Amino acid sequence: MRINADFEKAAFEHTVDMAWVDSYMPGVQRKMLDRLEAESGRATSIVRYAPKSYFAPHTHNGGEEFLVLQGIFSDEHGDFPTGTYVRNPIGSQHKPHSDTGCIIFVKLWQFEQDDTRQFDTNTLLANWTELTPAISALTLHEFGCEKVQLLHANQSGSIEIIGAGGIECLVLEGTCDMGTCDIGTTTHQRHDWVRRPETTTTMSFTKDSRIYLKTGHLAKF
Repeated sequence: MRINADFEKAAFEHTVDMAWVDSYMPGVQRKMLDRLEAESGRATSIVRYAPKSYFAPHTHNGGEEFLVLQGIFSDEHGDFPTGTYVRNPIGSQHKPHSDTGCIIFVKLWQFEQDDTRQFDTNTLLANWTELTPAISALTLHEFGCEKVQLLHANQSGSIEIIGAGGIECLVLEGTCDMGTCDIGTTTHQRHDWVRRPETTTTMSFTKDSRIYLKTGHLAKF
């Protein structure tokens, strides 16, 4: 199963219109955004857990990164509410579940071997940095050429994004415009997912927009 598997081409999914696809675990469904293998290997997905559902215990042979979009995600390490960002490095293990139900944005098999720090950050309680009067940022993780952050528009405005090795974003709230591209649209809405091979672009936001932004990580694919 290969989905948006050419990382030298731009990719876009309006995820609110995508159908949920059942996983092999009852109550766990996915919207698959990019994928190289059926059930292992590099993948980016939005995953929904029904209340009281769980996923089988497993080891992260390639690492796991996720952001809780809605509800409370749980495992033996704790309960992670909406807005929590989690990194589980290569070799980590857990048995995920959700008592109330949840939706997460998750990326698998996208860790460097030496990127071994396991942590979680509640982004709703963290301290943000003002980049411009219009745009604030919260850096979630940096390792090598990879950088993960959230951007928030305090007012309508724009910012230049420089990320050698590609740009990927998920619109969490509001809208953003990423400029000229060959995917047929440049203005993106809530829960739109975009991956672009460019190293530099200007992103424009409407007031109160918020996005997950990852840069530099496509260079190794």
